[in-house]
Amino acid sequence: MSEPGHLVDVEGLRVGHADRRRGGWRTGTTVVLLPEGCIGGVDVRGGAPGTRETDVLQPENLVERLDAVCLTGGSAYGLAAADGVMRWLEARGRGVKVGPADHWVVPIVPSAVIFDLGRGGRFDARPDASFGWRAAQAAARRPERQGTVGAGTGARSGGLQGGVGSASVQVGGHCVAALAVVNSAGSVIDPDTGLPHDRSTWRMLGLTRPDAPARRRIAAVVGTPHPSALNTTIGVVATTALLDKAGARRLAMAAHDGLARAIRPSHLLRDGDTVFGAATGSSGPPVDLTARDALLAAAADAFALACTRAVISATGQAGGPPAWRDLVMSSSPLG
Repeated sequence: MSEPGHLVDVEGLRVGHADRRRGGWRTGTTVVLLPEGCIGGVDVRGGAPGTRETDVLQPENLVERLDAVCLTGGSAYGLAAADGVMRWLEARGRGVKVGPADHWVVPIVPSAVIFDLGRGGRFDARPDASFGWRAAQAAARRPERQGTVGAGTGARSGGLQGGVGSASVQVGGHCVAALAVVNSAGSVIDPDTGLPHDRSTWRMLGLTRPDAPARRRIAAVVGTPHPSALNTTIGVVATTALLDKAGARRLAMAAHDGLARAIRPSHLLRDGDTVFGAATGSSGPPVDLTARDALLAAAADAFALACTRAVISATGQAGGPPAWRDLVMSSSPLG
């Protein structure tokens, strides 16, 4: 079994989580801090996105570099978490210089939300600026926590507990890594096998085929249509390669291919599927056309694996949907 890796395998990235899950709360925020000079892009595929500062990342627009990405619960209300990330960055002089003094900066923090309103019992329990500040403050280079944490705290996926997952791929002297927050109407898990739809992840993650009783438990959950409120999968795909804004956007577009492999169905009208691309240009050989294609293929692989890890790493919470782990009580070797 190979090591699936983490988003922070891309040099210079840091990830932090903040969440709250008691007293009617079940939500949180995940922040990805990026090194100075990081080029950004974005691709939005869902029909009901909740986003902030995505227009600035379009290739034809002025600003090229971004300082952080904020992924959060709380639907459109949760976009307020980005205010805290901006204040944290401002206090450190990070951002676009807009005046004569060093502290005259405007941090660029594109953001996206998932719908998790009311999942802890209170409709008004949603992330605000304090969540963004705490997540930024907690950001570290160590491998990020996965599963029911940060922006994935209140997530659901095809009737199961959703969550946060990450992965990385090495290709052509470059690292390509992804982090996904899975809150999908579709399912990562195939009800027929009890294992992820993306079979390439089975052995990579060391998964074993659930026994017949476990498969029946799983099928009873993921094989039943679930009311689709508002759902979304959001995330970041990053590389150490040097790309321009169009290249970073193309990286995000390729990540959506991985999303569609892992989650079925995906990109529905009531989904808000959004992926941010980031290129640090920190290491590796120059990127020619062949190398670009390899990076795009790796972005799809990494994001598919990140989506899968988000669900299989999740843990159930009182009053919430079961986690895949809860339903797989025993197993036998893969057949």
